[in-house]
Amino acid sequence: MKIEIGQAFQNRAVDAEIVARRLTLFESTADIGWRHSKKNLKHWRLCFFPHSARVSESPRCFARFLPLFYSPLCIADSTRQLPMAMEVTQILLNAQAVDGALRKQAEENLKQFQEQNLPSFLFSLAGELANDDKPAESRKLAGLILKNALDAKEQHRKIEFVQRWLSLDPTLKAQIKAFLLRTLSSPSPDARSTASQVIAKVAGIELPHKQWPELIGSLLSNVHQLPAPTRQATLETLGYICEEVSPDVVDQDHVNKILTAVVQGMNSTEENNDVRVAAIKALYNALGFAQANFSNDIERDFIMRIVCETTLSPELKIRRAAFECLVAISSTYYEKLAPYIHDIFTITAKAVKEDEEPVALQAIEFWSSICDEEIDILEEYGGDFSADSEVPCFYFIKQALSFLVPMLLETLLKQEEDLDQDEGAWNIAMAGGTCLGLVARTVGDDIVPLVMPFIEENITKPDWRQREAATYAFGSILEGPSPDKLVPLVNMALNFMLTALMKDVNNHVKDTTAWTLGRMFEFLHGSALDTPIITPANCQQIITVLLKSMTDVPNVAEKACGALYFLAQGYEDTGSASSPLTPFFQEIVHALLTVTHREDAGESRLRTAAYEALNEVVRCSNDETAPMVVQLVPLIMMELHQTLEKVSSDERQNELQGLLCGCLQVIIQKLGSSEPTKYHFMQYADQIMGLFLRVFASRSATAHEEAMLAIGALAYATGADFAKYMTEFYKYLEMGLQNFEDYQVCAITVGVVGDVCRALEEKILPYCDGIMTQLLKDLSSNQLHRSVKPPIFSCFGDIALAIGENFEKYLLYAMPMLQSAADLSSHTSGADDDMTEYTNSLRNGILEAYSGIFQGFKGSPKTQLLMPYGPHVLQFLDSLYMEKDMDDVVTKTAIGVLGDLADTLGSNAGPLIQQSVSSKDFLKECLSSDDHLIKESAEWAKLAISRAISF
Repeated sequence: MKIEIGQAFQNRAVDAEIVARRLTLFESTADIGWRHSKKNLKHWRLCFFPHSARVSESPRCFARFLPLFYSPLCIADSTRQLPMAMEVTQILLNAQAVDGALRKQAEENLKQFQEQNLPSFLFSLAGELANDDKPAESRKLAGLILKNALDAKEQHRKIEFVQRWLSLDPTLKAQIKAFLLRTLSSPSPDARSTASQVIAKVAGIELPHKQWPELIGSLLSNVHQLPAPTRQATLETLGYICEEVSPDVVDQDHVNKILTAVVQGMNSTEENNDVRVAAIKALYNALGFAQANFSNDIERDFIMRIVCETTLSPELKIRRAAFECLVAISSTYYEKLAPYIHDIFTITAKAVKEDEEPVALQAIEFWSSICDEEIDILEEYGGDFSADSEVPCFYFIKQALSFLVPMLLETLLKQEEDLDQDEGAWNIAMAGGTCLGLVARTVGDDIVPLVMPFIEENITKPDWRQREAATYAFGSILEGPSPDKLVPLVNMALNFMLTALMKDVNNHVKDTTAWTLGRMFEFLHGSALDTPIITPANCQQIITVLLKSMTDVPNVAEKACGALYFLAQGYEDTGSASSPLTPFFQEIVHALLTVTHREDAGESRLRTAAYEALNEVVRCSNDETAPMVVQLVPLIMMELHQTLEKVSSDERQNELQGLLCGCLQVIIQKLGSSEPTKYHFMQYADQIMGLFLRVFASRSATAHEEAMLAIGALAYATGADFAKYMTEFYKYLEMGLQNFEDYQVCAITVGVVGDVCRALEEKILPYCDGIMTQLLKDLSSNQLHRSVKPPIFSCFGDIALAIGENFEKYLLYAMPMLQSAADLSSHTSGADDDMTEYTNSLRNGILEAYSGIFQGFKGSPKTQLLMPYGPHVLQFLDSLYMEKDMDDVVTKTAIGVLGDLADTLGSNAGPLIQQSVSSKDFLKECLSSDDHLIKESAEWAKLAISRAISF
């Protein structure tokens, strides 16, 4: 480590964030700055603080920093640790060098330092960040590594890091925290910003454990007397803390003081614009803490007045941040907006018409957010609101409709001529069209007479912007209004749209026209509609135009493929009956395969759209076109084989393998659904399975997922004959079950285990020990994503159904796990919507396991083995009934389990059911349910129970 600092600067070319992300011992760094996304925006809004470009030209004097490393914390193993500590600056700089060998050595040194003496490592990083004499590059990387040592994306690592920090010496932690707080006054913006985030991470660990109680008070104590940069960093820190911790961790007195400081920082009397921006962003993050304040009329009025005034600031970044805050308020406190909605409309309308695009986008986003809220309320309550409704609908959109729609229509004319057609593109016209679509979903038929004059006026204008805007407006309102209102308009417009798609000279107009046709077919075409928009008279013209458009530029061709997808989907329910697509089936398939081979098929998702359309065309095929589907099999197999033969495997190649596996899956499902077509397909089964197994050699999780799903379909189609593939397939099945990192692959593999069990039944028995061992390991692991655990429980039921009484040897392991999970999932009071949804998913998995186990043992002499578990199962059902928060799926499965228990245990179930506190009431409720599936299960359960007991 003899390289001079100047040389290190010369070699440095790797950004600190990239280094922190690459280092395997550290969690991927989060974005520096304020980060969040909105429901309706099509892109992430990333806001980075400017990087400091200033680097001192003179070598740094390490001697100034030496006292730091002579603390008692560094004495242990001093022969190895002290040199590392002394050279931490150099190592951090080397970790960002262009020289790969130098960089790798530095990363290894950092890893060793952390592993050999974690306290000294963390202390050194905090000291580096706090020292204003150190280079900006080393300070920034030190802060990022420190932050990533406190938090992780994966839940098991997060827990591990929390425990690791809590177990550190309190004196050490106090010194680190002192360094961090001191850094908030640093002249370096990067250092201040990084320290803000690290403080929030520490607060996220300590505040819930009643540690660092003085933090918020110390941040607030001098927030108004400090220099502007420190005030900014302090407000930023408060915002990050609010983002990091739960509202119940901060007492109301502190919340009030935080809001006071934040609102004062936002005020126009604050002269420093950076302070005002930090204050607005802090308020954004603190909104979840402000329930009590927003319930107080005076306090709410004050906050809303300040936010609205701030939207009128001369500074762009302040206006934008204020509107983003207003958007967040609209979703968090929708029910409190009535007194302010008129003023907000005035403010947003002015911004949309006159302000710069970043601000105008947020102004439109406010109304999109209001639409989201009202759509959710109307869907949940069905428009019926009583005085005690928790969240009534105020119909803000309906009230503002006559003003809002013209404003949005005007935005559609603000297209960008050279706009990149990729999915990430976003501008004011797109935002306006998206909002218009949400308005249509919110108010239904009422929007049509307000939009049609705009369409009629502009659809034939010479200026492409007017034609495109009119087409976009029409496409945007096709979801929401009733078919009765729209079908006559669509019938009039269809021929015009087809002509425009073929003949308009502007690609933007053709792109939007193809998209609008897709919307027509998606929402106004299908067996459920009384008046079809597609008839024998126009079907050929539609198909001809779409196939021709698939030869157009990639973005237009992609939309044409999408339109064809929805066109085919409308005939999916026709069964074996002939559909209008049948005469064109071969032509359509040929055209789609041609698209997949275009040299530019990688642009605008074109190849993916073509395969998705092909899959849908296959799904809606019938007996008449079945021979042509069979002919597709060797073609797709050859394509997949060619991708596997290529030596180099890039991302595009892996994506193509996934698409081809997905296509084969759909073909297998289609041909395997009837005996005549299955017979023709089976000649290819061995070769197909061989190809699928070869896909697992690639490193693409997406390709693995698609291959595994396709194998599940093959197992279902081949039935017991799938046994011949198990010897070779089992190792990949096991690999999938062990894949914690790509947990979606693991979840899909669990589902495929169920498919294979249903196909092989008792023939799966030789593999069950290995499968059950791995599933039990998965359930015990804190590294596996929680979403995989419900299907694992469900898989227990699949295995038990397949092997029947042979499941006996697994009962001692599976049932205690089911009981523990059942106890945990019984009570969800206070859980948020996401947790409630997950809990219901977990409950359903547990119930499906019980159902499979009871059914698997039915009629067996070993039924008595289940008797000890009966009381707990009924106790679980009682607790679910008492909680009253089951969704319909869980309710159906739960009442089914009650029937399964009675059916399998027979007369032995009688006394158990009699002791149940709620079985009778639960059954009665389910028998009177409006859901026919619940009612059907309940009727079966009643029959089974009546054989075991007389109510």
